[in-house]
Amino acid sequence: MPSPIEDYALLGDLQTAALVARDGSLDWLCLPAFDSPACFAALLHDEDAGRWLIAPATGGPATRRRYRGDSLVLESEWDTPHGTVRVIDCMPPRGEAADVVRVVEGVSGSVPMRVDLRLRFDYGSAVPWVRHHDGALAAVAGPDAVWLETTVPLRGHDLTTTAEFEVRAGQRVPFVLTHTASHLPRPHAVDADQAIGDTEDFWAGWISRCTYRGPWADAVRRALVTLKALTYAPTGGIVAAATTSLPEQWGGPRNWDYRYCWLRDATFTLQALLGTGFVAEARAWREWLVRAVAGDPAKLQIMYGLDGRRRLPEQTLPWLSGYEGASPVRVGNAAADQFQLDVWGEVLDGLHLAREAGLAGSDTAWDLQRALLDHLEGRWQDPDNGLWEVRGPRRHFVHSKVMAWAGLDRAVHTVGHHGLAGPADRWREVRDRIHAEVCEQGYDAERGTFTQFYGSQGLDAALLLIPRVGFLPWDDPRVRGTVDAVRRELCVDGFVLRYRTDADGGVDGLPGDEGAFLACTFWLADALHGTGRETEARELFERLLDLRNDVGLLSEEYDTATGRHMGNTPQAFSMEGLVNTARQLGGTSTRTSAGRAEQHLGDDGPA
Repeated sequence: MPSPIEDYALLGDLQTAALVARDGSLDWLCLPAFDSPACFAALLHDEDAGRWLIAPATGGPATRRRYRGDSLVLESEWDTPHGTVRVIDCMPPRGEAADVVRVVEGVSGSVPMRVDLRLRFDYGSAVPWVRHHDGALAAVAGPDAVWLETTVPLRGHDLTTTAEFEVRAGQRVPFVLTHTASHLPRPHAVDADQAIGDTEDFWAGWISRCTYRGPWADAVRRALVTLKALTYAPTGGIVAAATTSLPEQWGGPRNWDYRYCWLRDATFTLQALLGTGFVAEARAWREWLVRAVAGDPAKLQIMYGLDGRRRLPEQTLPWLSGYEGASPVRVGNAAADQFQLDVWGEVLDGLHLAREAGLAGSDTAWDLQRALLDHLEGRWQDPDNGLWEVRGPRRHFVHSKVMAWAGLDRAVHTVGHHGLAGPADRWREVRDRIHAEVCEQGYDAERGTFTQFYGSQGLDAALLLIPRVGFLPWDDPRVRGTVDAVRRELCVDGFVLRYRTDADGGVDGLPGDEGAFLACTFWLADALHGTGRETEARELFERLLDLRNDVGLLSEEYDTATGRHMGNTPQAFSMEGLVNTARQLGGTSTRTSAGRAEQHLGDDGPA
């Protein structure tokens, strides 16, 4: 059985990621990239789908664990009847090939250890041919080859590679697993200790650029390291999470593949990175975006592959039982084919944000924005699938219309303040039409709140973003009424649901329900701050910080009934929410009072 979702720590090399449980089992790893087939998939089944355990023979979870400083070098320690042992795990910066380094270090006494290595390529379906070759273990299946080097004897049994050994105080036993394409020669081996040092140095150098100096510095720095770990260095793309199919409903079908680049999620991450000094990441993301969406703006997708590819066909893997029985397990994501109007606004806002932060202008980026604006003008009146990718009928979602307004608003500002060419008067007219329509058709005057979609009786947590994007000021009574309605109708034990899955006849087209959405709860903390309820905002933020696991990570959702993490992990949407809310509440954000658009809500802003 896999461990609880909150028991996993992250390793990564900016091209892929691994999850290591508290019991020392590496249960998830896709090679060579985030969205490649997994060679360890016990997370979605059991050990027969592949895992790599290194732990004391007595078993059980680590007594304590931590990352070294602000790095992704993980240290897990066990206190046993025979002494104390430490396992150091990392994925060093990518060189010739992808490496996973694990070093067993004796702290005191003499501790019996065991190794259980079960390589299963293609999400657990392909058992490799394993042989010993030139002092290493070689495993090959189809396109994949893995090499394992260590100083302890390994033996094969029942399609598993095992080892038993003792480690004494001061002794170090290295394990280095290296992946390459099966048709290529064996990669050069990395030195385990050098790899650990290189990994520490890389992360220390990267985080040194952080400009955040607020009251939650440790939490923010860990969140930023996690967000950086979810970037794909070769292209600049940012994945939504490191995993697929971790459930939003225990035992249910709400299981999705998040190992792709959502434009919306990446835009929120961009805010967090730009707001804390990481301009290079913003530049890389902008270049990735321009390449990915090049061509007909009518064919803009909500997500793309790591390299910008468009086709992400969804399929199920029936040989995997799913995390704690939640099935089906999915790879690929059919939501890539949905029409989500808000994405045009998010992309335009993200490019605008980069320009406002001082990122050098790009003619190509402005040409892209012009093309997106032309398309947005012709599509803003169409119903869509909305922010939450509902698989039911398309609707006139209020948040989608608000983001269409935001995209046009940023364009008007850009022409007026940056001197770029464009039909600002026409964009202003369309922007104001959208504003008037949303206030008329998306607002329920009797209840004093905006609604999920035109004519709806339900709410949507995304309505909390209305003042953040500058659509209305924080002190507008319609904003405060919406915030109060969300607290009243969407909160469970203080944490926010995206929407009620049973409202309006089941708007998302799926059975069952889901946990509280952590990003939405950060938005509520922002909203409480924006509407002057500082104490409540800080209390909620501190509660959210308490949900982090022992190494500072958050998944997508939280189950208030069981106190467990739910959904894919670690989730960029949650981690960037932590960073942006810390900046808001700590007074380090330049957009603390009037929302994301405060710089250009003046004469051009809504009445």
